[in-house]
Amino acid sequence: MRSEDIKWAALVPEFVVSNIEESLRFWCEYIGFKVMYDRKEDYFAYLGLGEAQVMLEQYDPNDREWETGIMEKPYGRGINFQIEVEAVEPILKQLKEVGYKLFIEVEERWYRADDVEFGQKQFLVQDPDGYLLRLIENLGERKVAE
Repeated sequence: MRSEDIKWAALVPEFVVSNIEESLRFWCEYIGFKVMYDRKEDYFAYLGLGEAQVMLEQYDPNDREWETGIMEKPYGRGINFQIEVEAVEPILKQLKEVGYKLFIEVEERWYRADDVEFGQKQFLVQDPDGYLLRLIENLGERKVAE
């Protein structure tokens, strides 16, 4: 893949993971991300799904890390990462087939923004290290009922 053919995201979270292979299985096989590039020698992968991009890097206590505290699971407490996908059903089907537990079951939610509401079909799932992902399917928008 040539870098000039890629639209790089302006904000890309990097997840420190305990096992890169286990994380790649979850993110790619279950959720649907693709590896855009990797550095196997660094246990690092850059992933993309639609317009969403994330980085995964396996924790190495001997490497210079950007830790702000002790790494203990579940990682990423206090934050969830919303990822828009074409459809949530294929992802839900894959997670069910492998027996992966959801954090919050699929639901339809409408969120107000001034005089409109944005709808999404959504569910939440934790990755193998406990990072909380909110997968959403866009349901469009509607005028706020008065």
